[in-house]
Amino acid sequence: MTTATVRPGDRRISPVFLGILAVTVVAGWAAWTGFARLPGMAVFLFVTAAWIVSLCLHEYAHARTALHSGDISVGAKGYLTLNPLKYTHALLSIVLPVLFVIMGGIGLPGGAVFIERGRIRGRWRHSLISAAGPLTNVLFAAVCTAPFWLDALDGVPRDFRYALAFLALLQVTAAILNFLPVPGLDGYGVVEPWLSHRIRRQVEPLAPFGLLLVFALLWIPALNGAFFDLVDAVLRSLGIGDLDTYCGHRLYRFWLGTNEYCSVSP
Repeated sequence: MTTATVRPGDRRISPVFLGILAVTVVAGWAAWTGFARLPGMAVFLFVTAAWIVSLCLHEYAHARTALHSGDISVGAKGYLTLNPLKYTHALLSIVLPVLFVIMGGIGLPGGAVFIERGRIRGRWRHSLISAAGPLTNVLFAAVCTAPFWLDALDGVPRDFRYALAFLALLQVTAAILNFLPVPGLDGYGVVEPWLSHRIRRQVEPLAPFGLLLVFALLWIPALNGAFFDLVDAVLRSLGIGDLDTYCGHRLYRFWLGTNEYCSVSP
């Protein structure tokens, strides 16, 4: 019923997204075939483009769930076109997450699409809208790790395997960070509808600083170590070893050179 009020043009996939998807496919092919002179360049383009695709799908999941929950305004705002330029904060949604991947190899959660919450009724719907984004990262991680936990790596080139492992690491870190019940992150959006009005009013001013707080905490060695121990445990349960993610990260940052351990097929 709600989708009937959205113009067809508001749901048409953006050429910008299709262009990013095309870069992902071509770079993935180059990483698979070894076509590029610099394998790391192909891996860099593949992982970066695929990461942007996942960010677009993350925000789309929020918007699509909101649409079916009663907020038909997401169509006019361009959120259903998968165009990252339509987000309310393109810097937070795309630029910063990509920079953090390049600098530190961590899937920083982005934001944001603006959902008109007043149009939506029911606490479960509000929670589902917030959960839809990080659940997309979980699904993306499952796809990236499928060759590992299905034991279907025969014939998969080494560089492409490492690229998938690193991309999976980004998705797992993004999912875990997004699900933290910290104001400003999706995890808090999941629990917020179930909190009292008084608590929500007290916490609301902290929302703009939630992501900065998480980032600051990750600079504490003990917390950083615990966080990545959790990430590594999740990846190992999905069949991805430490060498896969390490070499994927090193290959992605090709300008630093490749470690000798990554030059031998596992």
